[in-house]
Amino acid sequence: MNAIEVNDVHKSFGELHVLRGIELTIPRGECVILLGANGSGKSTLIRCLNGLARPDAGAVRINGELLTGAGVRRLRRLRRQIGVVFQHFNLVPNVSALQNVLYGALGRQRGGLLRTLPAFAPNELRERAMACLDRVGMADYAASDCRHLSGGQQQRVAIARTLLQNPEVLIADEPVASLDPRAGRAVMELLIEVVRERGMTVLCSLHQLELASEYGDRVVGMKAGRIELDGARQSIGRASMSGLYEGVVRVDHAPSHAGVAAAAESA
Repeated sequence: MNAIEVNDVHKSFGELHVLRGIELTIPRGECVILLGANGSGKSTLIRCLNGLARPDAGAVRINGELLTGAGVRRLRRLRRQIGVVFQHFNLVPNVSALQNVLYGALGRQRGGLLRTLPAFAPNELRERAMACLDRVGMADYAASDCRHLSGGQQQRVAIARTLLQNPEVLIADEPVASLDPRAGRAVMELLIEVVRERGMTVLCSLHQLELASEYGDRVVGMKAGRIELDGARQSIGRASMSGLYEGVVRVDHAPSHAGVAAAAESA
């Protein structure tokens, strides 16, 4: 069974046609690097995959279940299978690293927010959270407020939070874009290590071509709302990747097929 299936997905915002017939299949356990310039549609695709945006047409399936059009309960259940690592970490800055990791149990832990507070969380949950912090090298910082941590340390805490969620699918939206090159490479290596250990399926968007050429099983490239590149990492050269950032790359600079047809009719 495939972990992610995207079939002819379209998404518009007003007159702006952002996703233009996306077709993408990711088998279970595969790590896919998603490339594309700003404005190419990557973030909108990711939002459709994690249920934060609904396609206007087409279908998205997670582990064979239809995400598109799912009701509140089914959407909540499906989203528990999907972990997300964000570019800007999305941590609560004035609470501890341990508290931020415990928030990763909100979707699965009965009792709501109260049961994810360190003083009230079950021992088993606290132990799991500490084990996740230890795995990312942050156990010694469990009591530190996240606002006092470096960017690389904060992203490690965010990864630990996702590990506590225990998802089957991990979506990383430019997880190293806010980090300096050295910290970014360290975080990328850690991310790939932990997802391999757990057998997760991964879709990770990046801008750094040097990282894309080193990590993952497969490279998928977007350009102006469409997939223009898809192949095994070892078979795709830097020139092909660089081509994703040349010419018309943004959805707001490229006419959709519908726009081209309308212009032809009026000519």
